[in-house]
Amino acid sequence: MPAKKAESKAKRKQPAATAKIKIQYYRSTIAFPSRQKEIVRSLGLRKLNQIVERPDNASMRGAVAKVPHLLRIVE
Repeated sequence: MPAKKAESKAKRKQPAATAKIKIQYYRSTIAFPSRQKEIVRSLGLRKLNQIVERPDNASMRGAVAKVPHLLRIVE
């Protein structure tokens, strides 16, 4: 049995390298609605000028588009 599991793991294809985007938190959320604060936090951003790398997909770009005055995409 263990040999069969090892074979099945070896047969699995590795996921293709997905495109990434870098998102920078450049303006404070003070005096903005709590919903916008939640969006920034949900992207994993905690500190000003912090840059995180996230998958480049529609949901991530949509979240950044909701708060373009707080976040920017760094190329």
